Amino acid sequence: MADDAPTPDPAYPGLPAPPPLGSSALPAGTFADRVVLVTGGGTGLGKAIAAEFSRLGASLVVASRKPEHLAAAEEALAPLGPVATVACDIRDADQIAGAFDAAVATFGLPDVLINNAAANFPSPAEDLSPNAWRTVVDITLTGTYLCSREFARRHIAAGTPGSIVDVGASYAWTGGPGFAHSAAAKAGVKNMVETLAVEWGPYGIQVNGLVPGLVPHEDMTADIQQNLQRNRSHAASQPALRVGLPRELGWAATFLASPYGSFISGHTLVVDGANWQRRHLTNPPVVPVREQMGRGPFEG
Repeated sequence: MADDAPTPDPAYPGLPAPPPLGSSALPAGTFADRVVLVTGGGTGLGKAIAAEFSRLGASLVVASRKPEHLAAAEEALAPLGPVATVACDIRDADQIAGAFDAAVATFGLPDVLINNAAANFPSPAEDLSPNAWRTVVDITLTGTYLCSREFARRHIAAGTPGSIVDVGASYAWTGGPGFAHSAAAKAGVKNMVETLAVEWGPYGIQVNGLVPGLVPHEDMTADIQQNLQRNRSHAASQPALRVGLPRELGWAATFLASPYGSFISGHTLVVDGANWQRRHLTNPPVVPVREQMGRGPFEG
């Protein structure tokens, strides 16, 4: 996705660019002989996270309910290392158990679970149907819980340690006008990180959250791309004066799940260049969500 860079100003250089793709702060082979299961890992940020684990030696299992996403995962990740794909709707506990069974049969019990799969679309709250609300909450919150439960039950039974990383959103703290359904679900995910980290820590299972900022990628849905196009200068609207790159989220995920982050649990790491903490000295005019989304008056 193209982005208009801010006008260079020596007084405001912004945050520096990250190292090139393929770099890592962790030693080569950190995840050798480890199995990583990534939900929704065939596209977008999930795929970028999966790729960084693979570069560090992990065997990957990618779960998705869409065959085209599984094919995309195979194409993108197979050149990096061992990868298996499995069809799974994370709203269904039986399908989740089946996905774990497939992972065990192929590589062994996953050592790391990345709960990346979620559902989201922008909508004024008054336009949300009950089914739309349920769909987002069931996938984003309930699906994350069901996957986490399956992972933990198997590790507790086996007496083995494990690591869970839940991909969240910064409006879990702030609320998200236009995203009432997703913001509520992500707030539940953040709370679950903190709850399950305490419950499962004695079994050797760490649970953390990971929140991306604005990280454009080729798999963004049409509605998100349209919203971004309303503000063409994305970099200039970030305190870092640049957007994030997918690999930066992958690096953060690999650290949290690595032996070097094993004493970090119950924490949600925000990777957004401080954008969600930005405040104005004076409040800008309020623009109702319907107008921001280009929708006409509510007609009931």
